[in-house]
Amino acid sequence: MPHKPMKAVIPAAGLGTRFLPATKAMPKEMLPVVDKPAIQYVVEEAALAGITDILVIIGRNKNAISNHFDSVPELEVKLKDKGDDARLKRVMDSSDLADIHFVRQGEPKGLGHAVSRARAHVGDSPFAVMLGDDLIDERDALLTTMIEQHEATGATVIALMEVDPDHIHMYGAAAVQPTDDPDIVRVTGLVEKPKPEDAPSNLAVIGRYVLTPAIFDILERTKPGKGGEIQLTDALQELAADADGPGVYGVVFRGRRYDTGDRVDYIKAIVQLAADRDDLGPELRPWFKEFAATL
Repeated sequence: MPHKPMKAVIPAAGLGTRFLPATKAMPKEMLPVVDKPAIQYVVEEAALAGITDILVIIGRNKNAISNHFDSVPELEVKLKDKGDDARLKRVMDSSDLADIHFVRQGEPKGLGHAVSRARAHVGDSPFAVMLGDDLIDERDALLTTMIEQHEATGATVIALMEVDPDHIHMYGAAAVQPTDDPDIVRVTGLVEKPKPEDAPSNLAVIGRYVLTPAIFDILERTKPGKGGEIQLTDALQELAADADGPGVYGVVFRGRRYDTGDRVDYIKAIVQLAADRDDLGPELRPWFKEFAATL
């Protein structure tokens, strides 16, 4: 658990174009993963790491997110009257996870711009940034380890994961130096979505960061990069290159991560999580085998 209270920021202003037409009226963060919206898994992860103050960066037509984390008295009364205590608890739990705030991004200028919108809320304190496309299994500690590493070093900490070198072009790639801990590396450089032949390693940046407030001044002067957007990776590169600062460290994650960033991986995430559930797995796993045999 973190020794000092830390806030989290969840950027959720994207248009979700890869999931159209489902996301025409529904935020992509509200797409269900089994029986919870994707963003709830992220909020639950923050709460498990001891974070109870969360800022969600939203865009237009994202009211469904705030509605989900609000209480719904009429629904709660109906479930209580029916004696449906299990569902009542699940509904109420989603409203009690954290103190959740919202701010508009305005123009969609990229992840770096979205993070910069959190400045007034987080102030001069370190904070976590958690992307909703990456769901981290609650059985595998990641964010807590990252917070502990920040507290030990005062540095910015990012999450890294080994990927197939042929897929590194889909991520930011890190150049690293080893430390005494095989799961902790010093980040010396970052390249956003490099060609495989230009990648400094196969360590990809995944959607968890513990940032120091120094990031805000850097983001203010960061010019648009790939895709014409303000890239968080570019700002992190400047921190990593600062020989006089605490630098950037990476936690190499070797646990279970569910990528909901595209349609195929989203379906895989649902299958994996459902198969692991005590209430669904016993019925689903035999069916998966039968279905796979017909393909």
